[in-house]
Amino acid sequence: MKIGIYGQFYHTNAGKYIGQLLNLLHQKQVEVVIEKDFLDLIKLNQTIDEKHLEYQTFESLDSSFDLFFCIGGDGTILKSINFIHDLGIPIVGINTGRLGFLATIQKEEIKDTLHEILKRNFNISPRSVLKVDCHPESVDSAFEYVALNEIAVSRKNTTSMINVDTWLNDQYLTTYWADGLIISTPTGSTGYSLSCGGPVITPNTDSLVITPIAPHNLNARPLIIRDNTKITLRVSGREDSHLVSMDSRIASLENDTKITISKAPFTINLVELNQESFLYTLRKKLLWGEDKRN
Repeated sequence: MKIGIYGQFYHTNAGKYIGQLLNLLHQKQVEVVIEKDFLDLIKLNQTIDEKHLEYQTFESLDSSFDLFFCIGGDGTILKSINFIHDLGIPIVGINTGRLGFLATIQKEEIKDTLHEILKRNFNISPRSVLKVDCHPESVDSAFEYVALNEIAVSRKNTTSMINVDTWLNDQYLTTYWADGLIISTPTGSTGYSLSCGGPVITPNTDSLVITPIAPHNLNARPLIIRDNTKITLRVSGREDSHLVSMDSRIASLENDTKITISKAPFTINLVELNQESFLYTLRKKLLWGEDKRN
């Protein structure tokens, strides 16, 4: 078995758990390849046994990898999908951060869960992703990537609201007068969209949700649409430019740029342990239905 390992940050006490993971994989004689910048970060923190510091490194992936371990929080998984792109390599999220809605394996559970994962005793949860195209075409490298959670347009360098003209499959929907607009996948429905009043959508639902950010029109409400819908946006406002975000990546666009958002032709595969599910995570992480009267 060949496993890739990726992380962005070194959270408090993370070294202990990274070392534990590497020791267990070494005992199982698993081929481990660590993302180059993450291995440099591990070396910098000097918390790992020196025998683990001579691993092979990668800057990109290929189809020879069986699993991809993301160590950190949900932001790490959001960044990792652009290594995997359309390769279909399952992602194992190990949470060393805070909430960890996508990174569901807690750092304290590594020893117990790794044996099950290496025996492939897990489920695959395929997640849809979004891509964006611009006209005139943007040279910003951020547009080369896809988004697992959401694509959003928002105001820049101003406190004034922006106008977001919106079309669905080339049919005019409305103009949102707001701080911005979020186009969210089911995976992202528990993130930014939820904070702005959007609904929670189960991951296997073939849908997207359009959620305005602080709309001035009180009748502007989140809208659920089919995920094969082509969404076209055009932003105008007092400033000459606005922001477009793709998960954690942000780019600046000139106003009146035609932005086309559509579903990418591949999915991202997240590993779910057999005893866990999206509904279990809702109850555990978002305290779904919690009431002290119960």
